[in-house]
Order: sequence, then C-alpha cells, then structure tokens
Amino acid sequence: MMLMEIGQALWGSATHAVDAIALAPTPTPEPKTINTDGILNFFTTKIVPILLAVLGVIFIGRASKGEVSRVLTSSAIAIIGLAFVAGAASLFFFGDSLVSLIFK
Repeated sequence: MMLMEIGQALWGSATHAVDAIALAPTPTPEPKTINTDGILNFFTTKIVPILLAVLGVIFIGRASKGEVSRVLTSSAIAIIGLAFVAGAASLFFFGDSLVSLIFK
C-alpha cells in the first residue's frame, strides 16, 4: 500500500514538472549578424566630431602660445591621418569591386 502511495505521489510530481517545462516560454534565437551599419553610423556621428573638436582646441591652444611650427606639424599629421581614414573608408565601401576588377 505504501509503495502505491509513493508511486502516485511521484507520478503527480512528474506530471507537474512536465507541464511546467511544456508551458515554459521558448527563448528567442540570438541574432546571427552584427549591425555594422549602426556601429559606423555611431562613430561617424558621435565620436569623430568630438575627436576633431579636441584636435581643434589643442591646435588653438598651441597657436596662442606661439608654437606655430608645432601647430603646422600637428595639422599636417592630422590631415595625413584623415587621408588614411578616408582611404580606409573608401576601401571598406569599394573594396569588393576593386578586388573583382583586379582579379577578373
């Protein structure tokens, strides 16, 4: 008799556990891609203007101290750096067509 009561108690607990598992919400699948357009948009609209403003403040501060040669050198380095960034951005957008053009 006791064995039958234990079996019934276990059966009732097992059915409650199965019902709880069956009614649990299924997790949504993780996104498979990274939103690179959003990341690029964030950097170009938020980060780059702040960096350029910091460079401008540094250049103005140095020019007011009379360090014109350092300002010119830093300006030239900054312009060369911007040219490299622009080249990298153009390769990012047009790199596939350049590779297909060269290795056709």
